[in-house]
Amino acid sequence: MQMTPDHAQALQDILTWRRDVRHFRPDPVAQDRLDRLRAAMDLAPSVGNARPWRVMQVTTPALRSAVIANFEAANTQAAARYDGAQKDAYNALKLAGLRDAPVHLAIFTERDPDEGHGLGRQSMPEMLTFSTICAIHSLWLAARADNIGVGWVSILDPGALHATLNAPANWTFTAYLCIGIAASDDDTPLLHRTDWQANTRTAWRRV
Repeated sequence: MQMTPDHAQALQDILTWRRDVRHFRPDPVAQDRLDRLRAAMDLAPSVGNARPWRVMQVTTPALRSAVIANFEAANTQAAARYDGAQKDAYNALKLAGLRDAPVHLAIFTERDPDEGHGLGRQSMPEMLTFSTICAIHSLWLAARADNIGVGWVSILDPGALHATLNAPANWTFTAYLCIGIAASDDDTPLLHRTDWQANTRTAWRRV
């Protein structure tokens, strides 16, 4: 298929408006839309075509409450490393949409899947995790194209979360995603807008 300038512009719009969402409307996300996000993951590149990502959709209220408690404990610990005005600024940030997002996904990477027969990961086993991250990004772009917001929650104790969800021992926790309709849209990252960290440009160094 030959892509056109319209395709390029549409992708640029999606990339520009793809944000890490922390404020969600409580509206449910229709199953056919979630199915499209799942299918987008299937299109992601993966080392050896191993497709090592493993996804749990967390729907049980008790499990969701445990994840929120995990976040709150980890967030308190993280805040302790800051002092003064920076600590106040940190505590003012909304860093997760766990209570509002209608869809929660816990995403793991299987450490040594049969699929792929080990191709491409003998010297760099971390390629399995990188493959899972590619699948997450594919889901994220597909979600933005369908006017669905995604937030990646990184302030968590991965070991405790693994135990809470009773994930298989050979799965490594990679990401926890909140998914739903964003309460508002913005083309600028929250941390840039709140003066926590401005955007920086990517530099390519010739060697």
